[in-house]
Amino acid sequence: MAEYRAGKAGINAEAQARIHSKYNNDIAVEALEWVKLVTGENIPTAGDADSLYEVLKDGTLLCKLVNKFQDGIVKKINQSTMAFKCMENINAFLEAAVKLGVPAQETFQTIDLWEKQNLYSVVICLQSLGRKASNYGLPAFGPKEAEKNVRDFSEEQLKAGQNVISLQYGTNKGQQSGISFGNRRQM
Repeated sequence: MAEYRAGKAGINAEAQARIHSKYNNDIAVEALEWVKLVTGENIPTAGDADSLYEVLKDGTLLCKLVNKFQDGIVKKINQSTMAFKCMENINAFLEAAVKLGVPAQETFQTIDLWEKQNLYSVVICLQSLGRKASNYGLPAFGPKEAEKNVRDFSEEQLKAGQNVISLQYGTNKGQQSGISFGNRRQM
């Protein structure tokens, strides 16, 4: 686990500090309360990184969570505390989350949770899964998902837009601040 590893140094330490600075306790509390509500498990909902890690590290709760979305999406939940069995649980959760509609860029790597390297991405993944919850009849969590806003333009409107000269091409209206460009400086 993470406590057996040597500490990072130099630029790696700076990068890790930047990752840890993104972590937000309030959002983590909301995520844990949502997980508690959906799964019905009695878990502590303190939002600090250590508490989040202790609750989620073996992956069993994460597997139970996605099984509430779709029964049997994770077929076997390992109850063992062996490292590879726990990482299998986390990986099974991640695969199920992608099947449930979580974009791949909003998931995390197994090592991010198992070795406490990036708990911020774990919370982001839970938020993304929480946005999909309403599609499965469960209470939603996280920022509301954007809806499609399709716009249909007629041919006349599209042709009218071709006649507009963009300000990127320049204009002679307004302030003439560059009028003396190229002249010698008057002393």
